[in-house]
Amino acid sequence: MELPDREICYRALQSRDARFDGLLFVGVTSTGIYCRPVCPARTAKFENCRFFGSAAAAQEAGFRPCLRCRPETAPDLASWRGTSNTVSRALALISDGVLDGERASIEALAQRLGLGERQLRRLFMQHLGASPISVAQTRRVLFAKQLIHETQLPMAEVALAAGFGSVRRFNEIFRELFHRPPSALRRNVPASPPGAEAGVTLRLRYCPPYDWESMLGYLRARAIAGVEVVENGSYRRTVEIDGFTGSVQVAHLPQQKSLGVTIWFPKVRAFPAIVSRVRRLFDLGADIETIDAHLSRDPLLAPLVAKRPGLRAPGGWDGFELAVRAILGQQISVAAARRLAGQLVALHVKPVAAGHRGNSRLSHLFPTAERLASAKSIGLAMPAARQRSLKALAEAAAANPSLFRLSGSIEEAIVRLRAIRGVGEWTAQYIALRALREMDAFPASDVGLLRGAATMDGTRSNSASLLTRAESWRPWRAYAAQHLWAADAAAIPTPRSAHE
Repeated sequence: MELPDREICYRALQSRDARFDGLLFVGVTSTGIYCRPVCPARTAKFENCRFFGSAAAAQEAGFRPCLRCRPETAPDLASWRGTSNTVSRALALISDGVLDGERASIEALAQRLGLGERQLRRLFMQHLGASPISVAQTRRVLFAKQLIHETQLPMAEVALAAGFGSVRRFNEIFRELFHRPPSALRRNVPASPPGAEAGVTLRLRYCPPYDWESMLGYLRARAIAGVEVVENGSYRRTVEIDGFTGSVQVAHLPQQKSLGVTIWFPKVRAFPAIVSRVRRLFDLGADIETIDAHLSRDPLLAPLVAKRPGLRAPGGWDGFELAVRAILGQQISVAAARRLAGQLVALHVKPVAAGHRGNSRLSHLFPTAERLASAKSIGLAMPAARQRSLKALAEAAAANPSLFRLSGSIEEAIVRLRAIRGVGEWTAQYIALRALREMDAFPASDVGLLRGAATMDGTRSNSASLLTRAESWRPWRAYAAQHLWAADAAAIPTPRSAHE
């Protein structure tokens, strides 16, 4: 695993350089504690410092998390460290809890990714300095520690929410790491848990800058009535996981370089999945300075990047939902696609329990693949061919729950998506970008991208020439696409491909 020179790491620690936060952790041999480079504690002697590229590597080496700088609140940038898309996909699956539970195994994770168990272990050691199991355990410990510090949840619910198999195991690990029970880590928090109406609030850090207004504008333009609400500088939406329903609110906390996430949901076990979806939707894992610096090497793209520092590539809350939105948006405006999505929700209604709405305007859930696949008719006023595409998409997603989950390469994902009736190259690339979070996906035939590209040099481009130009933007073409969309006069992606 490659890290900067030890002296560079130490200088970052001495200066408490925030640019290294989330990319570097320091273990202090004299205390047995590992910290973020921004820790306010007195800087340890050089000879007592060991440097790691991930919290999991530090924890696997025998260090315990610092109670002052709280490594669980560092920006989650580990997946951006190297060039391994496989590691990035594996980290996303681990965040979703794929290694939680008694039946979880590295072999099953490796199969999901299309490679052998030994190769997966090697990649994790190369890029993160820790095994997949250590990464999963560290994630559980740090998420539990965050819940202890920031919420009023009882310890038994903290254990369940963090993915521990039992409260006993939860207590054992915390006593082993911190030499005290988990409850001893909670300070100045009332012992009684909040009511359902209050929700549970967490802070999710990001690496600044963050263009919140652009992100909120993207979500506002596409908000589906009853499912999403964008108002007062925040985003709210309904949530359905494993048959249970609730809602979530996300607001910007610029002073803390964080997003404040409030969750109303009856099952705490779903909290990691909900947090993982928020991270993907709001693109919190991006090492945006590195990405912007890379894209700025193109002298014509550089002014667009400089104009919008911190511009993120929004994700999708749910893969199937995003794919439906993409098909609805073929050859029509964003506003028209939004109206159709609202009609779809109204026709295939499933209400949200009032106690877990968080907002009276959140009343319905987006239809599941199973619901649409079993419906006699989609019922929308749109071309029959597109209705058949939606039906085919729903049937494919219902038959294969992993259809919109990370697996294999981006090329394999595009082939898998294009096998669905009505999904052409533009739609497949767009789904890969938003839902699968393939940061090198690039829907080159998009009219908005072509118009945005014309603003760079004043010449008209076609999809072939734009693809050639985009080679130098790899592996972050999705961010280049976002800058081109923003540069377009309408600032929205507009699908073109009539053959789709």
